[in-house]
Amino acid sequence: MSWTETAKGFEVLPRRRWVVERTLAWLGRCRRLAKDWEKSIASSEAWISVAHIRLTTRRLAKACQT
Repeated sequence: MSWTETAKGFEVLPRRRWVVERTLAWLGRCRRLAKDWEKSIASSEAWISVAHIRLTTRRLAKACQT
């Protein structure tokens, strides 16, 4: 039996846990995501998308300057 057959719900793979922790740390820099201010899940998901877009555009701008 493989780990996919025994998993119940969301489980982070032991060797890839740092990827999840790093991503959550990057999102934690966005002050609006620090607390649950939003009334709906859709609004929360939209702000997570905004945070990812902001992070990506900053990295692209930094890469283009060098």
